Amino acid sequence: MGQFLAGFTVFSALLAGGAMYYLQVYAFYEEVMPTGDDVQLVSLVSGDPEAILFDNFTAIDADSSPIRFRACFTTDMSHSLLSETYEAVENASPRNAPPWFDCFDAEALGAELDAGTALTFLGAKNFAYGVDRVVAITEDGRGYIWHELNECGKKAYDGSPIGEACPPRADFEGQN
Repeated sequence: MGQFLAGFTVFSALLAGGAMYYLQVYAFYEEVMPTGDDVQLVSLVSGDPEAILFDNFTAIDADSSPIRFRACFTTDMSHSLLSETYEAVENASPRNAPPWFDCFDAEALGAELDAGTALTFLGAKNFAYGVDRVVAITEDGRGYIWHELNECGKKAYDGSPIGEACPPRADFEGQN
């Protein structure tokens, strides 16, 4: 009887572990269909997001979290034009994508950001409550998009008082 219970326990643990892995890596993601204005950067002049020229857009997202969005694209826009026109983001760090989403390699992108061969720009401020859209573009025109917690988001999710500098959370009800 002891062997049966031990075997059942091990089998249950393996089954639960496999289910958790599947749910984290595959289950909730859906492909995002391009709409034509999927790649936007915040203008230095207007402060509003503006669509930029891009090709080869592919993206995934999940309703389960506002920071699960990942996208890849290409653009012919130069770093100098982008830097003079759009708001830069300092110290952005790309989030890992599921291993099956081949175009988004956070480690390689992080190395390019450290080397200065990729620049990061603000795609949208408070895309969802406490979440900004970050766009990175390499010198050779490869682009990447992910969502990152901003200061208000970090405070809201760690339980710290968010303060008056953050927008009211009620303004974002119904968004993900």
